[in-house]
Amino acid sequence: MCIRDSLGGLLAGAALAAAPAPAAARPAPVPVAPRATRPLLLGTYTSEGGGGTGIGTAAYDTGTGAITPGPVITGVENPSYLAPHPSGATVYAVAEQGAGAVTAVAITPDGTYEVLGSRPTGGSGPTHLSVHPSGRWLLSANYTSGSVAVHPIAADGSLGDRTDLVTHSSPPPGPGQGGPHAHQVVTSPDGGHVLAVDLGTDTVYTYALDVSAGTLTEVSRAALAPGSGPRHLAFHPGGRFAYLACELDDTMVVCGYDPATGALTPGPGQSTGTGSGTSYPAQPVVTGDGAYVYLANRGHNSLTRYAVEGDGAVLRLLDTVPVGGDWPRQLALSPDSSLLFAANQRSSTVTVFGVGPDGSLTAAGAPFPAPVAVCVLPLP
Repeated sequence: MCIRDSLGGLLAGAALAAAPAPAAARPAPVPVAPRATRPLLLGTYTSEGGGGTGIGTAAYDTGTGAITPGPVITGVENPSYLAPHPSGATVYAVAEQGAGAVTAVAITPDGTYEVLGSRPTGGSGPTHLSVHPSGRWLLSANYTSGSVAVHPIAADGSLGDRTDLVTHSSPPPGPGQGGPHAHQVVTSPDGGHVLAVDLGTDTVYTYALDVSAGTLTEVSRAALAPGSGPRHLAFHPGGRFAYLACELDDTMVVCGYDPATGALTPGPGQSTGTGSGTSYPAQPVVTGDGAYVYLANRGHNSLTRYAVEGDGAVLRLLDTVPVGGDWPRQLALSPDSSLLFAANQRSSTVTVFGVGPDGSLTAAGAPFPAPVAVCVLPLP
């Protein structure tokens, strides 16, 4: 389906009535620059009561963070997670449902969005996807069935038939998990390995991707504490450390990463600063300069702030900040790390924060209404 994005700003001019002045006294006209805005995409559940009808579009002010709503990209089911292609010409969405699928959506320079089609993932309940840095392969994580899929990406951004599907059959599921639950799949910063975080088996699997055939070969696995429920990780820009949010034991884990072997080495679980009980931490994000890490805590409805020290090896807990919504499912930084967006699932809002040079967070305006907001994607 093709829709027109009507988010462009309009400039209005006004004339002031005044007595004519000598020509020499009239100042030269100063052009009024339009306020800089960039596209913002919103993921939701289309099958849930009060949910959306597809991928929401909007624009955000790069200075203030203010969000302006746009039309909806329809024809996309349960797009609960979104990921861009490195070229900026395509975005991809999961279809989080029993018969899992991934969908490609083209983005043209004139603001037109066109759904290019979907492909089955071979699993159920996909909750995450990412594009390999080569731009040739789409990786997706099937949460319910505990598997990782690979799809080829054509020159026009469309998807081909799946080239691989790897199911996490060992080790046994963690306490009370009932099975593997692949929650995230990402490529390491050096591009050499693919890492899959499995909440059900308390394991992070490292794979080598054959960039010619689109197949995965396991090369390493990292065991987390039994019952910790690792959910999402984010790499430090230096590429030697990653920060892993564990959903079930309410911890953040600093992991060493060896680019040569792909081995991930988890350290001890650290506090999220949310007190006793489980706050179900969801996702960490790292500022572009690697100086700060932010973590979304769903049960606590807060954002934890960490300072990064030791060239990425150490996280120092600073504090927690109210997120201004209910159940922050996902976080995203603007490309320049000056703004932080939080998708709040239960309050159906997106909250925006200005990020200070010292890592401080300042709420930027009122929460933006977005039906069952589970993903927010600011585009460059």
